[in-house]
Amino acid sequence: MAAPMSIMNTVRWISKSVKISRLHVSRGTFLPVRYLSLVRSCKSLVYEKYGDPVKVVKLEQWPIPEVEDDSVLVKMIASPVNPSDINSIQGIYPIKPAFPAVAGFEGVGEIQEVGSNVKGLTPGERVIFQGSVTGTWCSHLVCPANQVMVVPEDTPPLIAATVKVNACTAYRMLADFENLVEGDTVMQNAANSGAGQALIQIAAARGLKTINIVRDRPDLQELTDYLHGLGATVVTTEGDLRKGASTLLKDLPKPKLAVNAVGGKSIIALVKQIQHGGTIVTYGGMSKQPVMVPTGSLIFDDLKFKGYWMSRWHQENAGSEEARQMFDQLCRWGGSGQLRAPQHRLVDIENYGSALEKALGEYSTEKQILTFGS
Repeated sequence: MAAPMSIMNTVRWISKSVKISRLHVSRGTFLPVRYLSLVRSCKSLVYEKYGDPVKVVKLEQWPIPEVEDDSVLVKMIASPVNPSDINSIQGIYPIKPAFPAVAGFEGVGEIQEVGSNVKGLTPGERVIFQGSVTGTWCSHLVCPANQVMVVPEDTPPLIAATVKVNACTAYRMLADFENLVEGDTVMQNAANSGAGQALIQIAAARGLKTINIVRDRPDLQELTDYLHGLGATVVTTEGDLRKGASTLLKDLPKPKLAVNAVGGKSIIALVKQIQHGGTIVTYGGMSKQPVMVPTGSLIFDDLKFKGYWMSRWHQENAGSEEARQMFDQLCRWGGSGQLRAPQHRLVDIENYGSALEKALGEYSTEKQILTFGS
């Protein structure tokens, strides 16, 4: 919904309910411009319909809601552009926002205010978001206090900004499907993705070997060197794996676990290498093609095929001891240097269009991370 053009210069669309002094302004109303000086506002990346992110996402000034008794006001520091963010804007992600919506599923910020009932949180503390908090592509965010988690001071900001989606996904896939012990092998495709880079490092920290498949590309050697630097055991393409698997993998035990972010025929490369009775977990579908599993692999190899969605885990386990332990361990690895932020490019929110274009690029290895100024 948009304001009639004849009054656009005198009113401003209010997209969330806010209180201005004694005046309550409901979501879905128009506010005379003379009142805007009474509203604390923030920069927000907003979309009012599904579509191409480059076309439908707009930078707007939104009023900051009142900090209620059980809420906190967080000034955002950084928030990444993830495939789930892109899919949400395109309308193909299961979580459906109410329009107009602020994009973004994760990030790190600093508490600026706490509500009168809030205990254990202090302005100045750095926090990340638990559970179903969304709308992190903004300079300021008000959310329930029980949906934030303080991160240790020695956790690098960009680790904190990117931990909830990719690092947690990698952590849980390594923890929840097979009993992996030091020396075991894990295989993955899309190894250069944010989750792929995190999986390499978490596996290395646990003493696991990794076989990492990437697409052929002009900068393949540079990418291979980078992934080896993160701790990858083997980096290869599907083509090279088909031609020389016996040589490439001769010193490694067959993988107990393989993780798939591509789908389509790419999963066959995983199926051919995984051990009898192993598990293949699908957490993404970059090819936009159905997972194609050979019938014989189900019948004769006793393989297990699972799907994994990190958002559901966060919703079901927000505030749990298991979630706290996971975040603590990831932050410890971040503080010790065993877990680095994904290869990235920092982009000020004012230049968000460039970040979206890069994130949609065909060979996008750099994670686009939005920043929000001082």
